[in-house]
Order: sequence, then C-alpha cells, then structure tokens
Amino acid sequence: MRLVKYVIVVAAGMLLLSSCASMRKGSSRFDSSESIYVKEEPRKVEVKQTAPEPKPEPAIVVREERVTPIGQTGPKGKYYIIIGSFQVLDNARRFSNDLTNEGFSPILLESEHGFFRVSVASFNDELDARSRLAQIRSQYPKYNDVWLLISL
Repeated sequence: MRLVKYVIVVAAGMLLLSSCASMRKGSSRFDSSESIYVKEEPRKVEVKQTAPEPKPEPAIVVREERVTPIGQTGPKGKYYIIIGSFQVLDNARRFSNDLTNEGFSPILLESEHGFFRVSVASFNDELDARSRLAQIRSQYPKYNDVWLLISL
C-alpha cells in the first residue's frame, strides 16, 4: 500500500514538472517579430490652463431674536455679528477670552431661547454690520460661519 502511494506521488510530481514547460525562462510560442505588444510613439497632449472658478461668497445668515448683554455694558446696537453660540455660559466665556487674545472685543449675549451668543461687533446700521461681517470672513477664514443677528 505504501509503495502504491509513493508511486502515485512521484508520478504526479513528474507530471507537474513536465507540464510547466511553457513557463520556463526562454520558452516562448512567439517569435520576436510576432510580439503581442504594439510599439507606438508617445502622443503629445495639450494641457489647457484654466483659471479656477472663484468660490461664491457664502450667504449671510440673518436671524431675529431678543437678546440681552451679559455682565458688561458694552455697545448696544440692533445688529450683532455672532461668531459663536453656546448652551453653556462657561463655554461662551472661554471662547470670548480666546477671541480677546485674537484682537476682538467680544460681547456676550443671552438669547430668549437660552443660548449664549458671542458677538464681536454691534451696529445700528445694517449695511455697516454686513460690511464688517464680510471683512471678518475674508480676514479670518476659520470664522467664515459668522452670522448676523437682528435684535428685536
């Protein structure tokens, strides 16, 4: 029984070695003139330079609500530029301190809905407020989501 297994294994090994003759190095069915690869010259491609399309200015979000200044008697206007909105007063104060370090003069406001708004400017004229809002967006890209609050 052992001898039969041995003969079968040896025969299978010889069959495997002899069946891979086409895979041996230097063995090929094609002549060198019958190559399956086509020789082509590289084509020249013209790349058209196009100027990137300017990004459209983000729309100015406007919201109307009643707000009251917290703690300080800062400038009180009808139009506030809101740069942050928080549910926790301590978070609003922390953000306000960061803004002070960046050169802003933040004003903390409490809205009628219980949110604490951080404003960086207040105006009585809407055009002045919109102008300053656009200026903040262009000078401070990380604050491009500032919005305009109209106090009732």
